[in-house]
Amino acid sequence: MSSDSLESSNLHTVISLAASLFPVITFLIVLVAIDSFKLVRFRSVLWAILYGTVIAFVCLWVSLGLLEAFNIRADVFKRYVAPLVEEILKATLVVYLVRRKRVGFMVDAAIFGFAVGTGFAIVENVYYFKYFATPDPLVWVVRGFGTAVMHGGVTSIIGITSKQLSDRYSAQLTKRNPLLCALVFLPGLLIAYAIHSVYNHFFFSPVLSTIGLLILLPLLMYIVFRASEKATRDWLGIKFDTDQELLEMIQTGRVTESRFGGYFESLQTRFSGEVVVDMLCMLRLHLELSIRAKGILLMREAGFKTPDEPEIEEKFKELKYLEKTIGKTGLMAAKPIFNMSDRDIWQLHMLGKK
Repeated sequence: MSSDSLESSNLHTVISLAASLFPVITFLIVLVAIDSFKLVRFRSVLWAILYGTVIAFVCLWVSLGLLEAFNIRADVFKRYVAPLVEEILKATLVVYLVRRKRVGFMVDAAIFGFAVGTGFAIVENVYYFKYFATPDPLVWVVRGFGTAVMHGGVTSIIGITSKQLSDRYSAQLTKRNPLLCALVFLPGLLIAYAIHSVYNHFFFSPVLSTIGLLILLPLLMYIVFRASEKATRDWLGIKFDTDQELLEMIQTGRVTESRFGGYFESLQTRFSGEVVVDMLCMLRLHLELSIRAKGILLMREAGFKTPDEPEIEEKFKELKYLEKTIGKTGLMAAKPIFNMSDRDIWQLHMLGKK
């Protein structure tokens, strides 16, 4: 083969591979960039991508095992079995993050979901490129703008739907009801599976399917981002004021005038004075950290870099110490005072990992 032919072949390889990977990576970068509150750290996005790459290898191993064990026809497997296996495994990280209160708003879940799908798509497209290489550049354009973006999009849908339902049934989820947990996370999974399965049926030409996906997915993300930013601003406005008001009452010794005053008095009949004082200190620390976390979000939206604050780490250490001194029984009794929502827990996690 001449040097010119070799160079042309190498260039064709690079262009084809780039066409299969560039769109989904670009889409993810855009999602992270347009999040004005920067709710998801760049390092977390990279970890989610890495998780997606691992899941891709796990899916390959599971799929090969199922094909060998049950002798499933290739077309049936591609249309019905593979989408189910892939969406269940891709959803694991998003479900874990939502369940553990590690996402505060739908946009967080959308970004994490798309990052997992991006990692998965990168491995899948490289695998197909290596073992099923074809000279037709349109194939890799469709895989890049269609299949790869689909993988990110459907996992985002799982995250968005799960987060929305989790917020709606937050109080009931704390009771660890397995049936309710299934009802929260199952709808998103079923939607993702249906889209993935329909996509693999090729009811329309690959080009038309890709065009449709590129129209509908950005529209969905636009709606989610707009709704999420509005929810973030509303939550910041309401909680910032109430947290400051309650903190001022504690600092000025007027906590009995707050809505928790009566409950604090009832605790004094059940616990020692030292424990009640520790509860009050713990509430003060929660409020200080909560206000600081909201301040960080507002600074991010305004484009300012948040300064390092070593005292925050000390406050978290003090919180852990107070949790030990108060004990499990005291923490259960004080739970109505803290009345922490999923977003309150999320903001403390965000601040602790800042």
